[in-house]
Amino acid sequence: MFKSAKLYTNQNQEKEPLLKDLILLGYKITDFVAQEGDFAHRGGIIDIFPSGFESPVRLELFQDKVHSIRSFSLVTSEITSVHQMVIILPRKTLHSSAKPAIFHGMGEEVPIDNFVDIMISDLVVHIDYGIGIYKGIKKIKEKSGHEKDYILIEYADRDKLYLPVGEINLIQKYLSFYKCVPRLSKLGTGSWKRLKQKTKKIAASYAMELLQMQADRMKLKGFAFSKNTDWQYKLEESFPYRDTIDQAKAVSDVISDMEKPKPMDRLLCGDVGYGKTEVALRSAFKAVMDNKQVGILVPTTILAEQHYNTFCERMKEFPVNIQMLSRFKTKSEQKEVLKGLKEGSVDIVIGTHRLLSDDIVFKDLGLVIIDEEQRFGVKAKEKLKKIRLLIDVLTMTATPIPRTLYMSLTGARDMSAINTPPLDRLPIKTIISSYNDKLIKEAIERELKRRGQVFFVNNRIKGIEKIVLGLKALMGESVRISVAHGKIPAKELEKIMLQFIKGEIDVLVSTTIIESGIDIPNANTIIINHADRFGLADLYQLRGRVGRFNIKAYAICLVPKNYPLAGDAKRRLKAVGRFTELGSGFKIAMEDLQIRGAGNILGTQQHGYIAAVGFDLYCRLLRNTINEHKAGRKLPVSS
Repeated sequence: MFKSAKLYTNQNQEKEPLLKDLILLGYKITDFVAQEGDFAHRGGIIDIFPSGFESPVRLELFQDKVHSIRSFSLVTSEITSVHQMVIILPRKTLHSSAKPAIFHGMGEEVPIDNFVDIMISDLVVHIDYGIGIYKGIKKIKEKSGHEKDYILIEYADRDKLYLPVGEINLIQKYLSFYKCVPRLSKLGTGSWKRLKQKTKKIAASYAMELLQMQADRMKLKGFAFSKNTDWQYKLEESFPYRDTIDQAKAVSDVISDMEKPKPMDRLLCGDVGYGKTEVALRSAFKAVMDNKQVGILVPTTILAEQHYNTFCERMKEFPVNIQMLSRFKTKSEQKEVLKGLKEGSVDIVIGTHRLLSDDIVFKDLGLVIIDEEQRFGVKAKEKLKKIRLLIDVLTMTATPIPRTLYMSLTGARDMSAINTPPLDRLPIKTIISSYNDKLIKEAIERELKRRGQVFFVNNRIKGIEKIVLGLKALMGESVRISVAHGKIPAKELEKIMLQFIKGEIDVLVSTTIIESGIDIPNANTIIINHADRFGLADLYQLRGRVGRFNIKAYAICLVPKNYPLAGDAKRRLKAVGRFTELGSGFKIAMEDLQIRGAGNILGTQQHGYIAAVGFDLYCRLLRNTINEHKAGRKLPVSS
């Protein structure tokens, strides 16, 4: 059994032994927790920032019992979520990840998620006994006369398993991401053992595929970029903010990859506004310093414009030719950019899927940066697969897509995570309400009173002009309201967006064209109409358009009055209302998977086995086979 601290509510736990355990696990005592690996205590409260966690954990002890386990914001100290159980793994053996991390060599016993947030009647998976129903923690008197806590799990035929609470790492909540109800396992029959062995073989086959892909990439001869130049350091010093710890680590990871001879394929996960663009900007500049060209692929024309302005502003002191390729450019302007790419006079080009067209020819392409890859279609993704075999690729995302999530959890892909928010960042207050003119008017007036601006998002172009007229009638002629959507001619749309950026528009009524990456520091209220029609990831991205600085921001999700919401829509809205803390992208991605199902993202061969043993255990088995292969052990590959 590996050493860890396993804690659960109502557990008998004295303070001093727990503090000693944390020190033995490699944690450092401080006055206040500031970074991963810190812990602090005052009275009956112990704050711990476990390595790999998205936020610190606060334990409250009362009369030598664990009274509560809660996550809290490092920025505001507000409680963000409540937990039943937590497993705190050793700090010293940790590797960076978007979730509580992967501990190599510890096998199936290390959970994917360190919070065991199970409620009574939830389905759970025990790695040795299979799928059962959690019935709570029961006290049992032992022969010595002392009472001990046991986790009670009920299996098929009402059979019961009493599990010592010290073994909570062996269970997890059952998640499959497929819309089916699993059978309860039968104790004492060996059927679970056989199913697990079969699943191990399937996982091993898939692991071999993943490892073969990695091995093929390792053999490829890419371009090894030179060490950083003085100009590189000068550019980094001109960044107007202080790098967060995670941001600095991500930059270091990317630079290290670029200096190696094999082509880079790194995923950069970071919540909206956490500084991914700066990492991309520095890597692009490094490529240009070696006379290589850079292509930056973004999902929308507005985001292309935003990135173009950011890159131009940050690199204005250096001789770097940056161009944009999107429908905002005329045909003659696009032709000029294409000519520059072919001749090599254009160093960095930022564009939409237009960059993947057959007429795009680079003289010497060295780096491709992809922003929100899940927003691109199948054809675009196929082209990107081929690009990955030849040149360095950096992919950025705020909500990790399921397959990416899956591969990163198993240690099969290079990944950096920016989990720490910028200094002074505040959580966004999220309000879910039926359509309410009074609420809308108050929200707009509150924002305008502090000289801010408002996004009003509608998911359809049809009827958007009617919304504009309604808002004008509601707010009066003094409030400047304009509209933006994809059918407005490119030049006119560009003009509207520039007016909004300059503060010449108070309320921008738009479709989801503002969803990805657009950064308007003065816009700190977003109203989302018909929020029930949006996907969970879309709602999260839209909410991320506000609250990007140290100003309190508001997201108001509106649903029609007296309109019965479908089960999934209700669940999506509940999730966006629940996950309001900074750094919720990962939780949103997991919740989205549970609501929508995984489809064919994880590979059709794996469907039945993931459903049969649960996502967490499947990932544990897959991770274990990858680690065994890396350690030189033979894998039990299925025929």
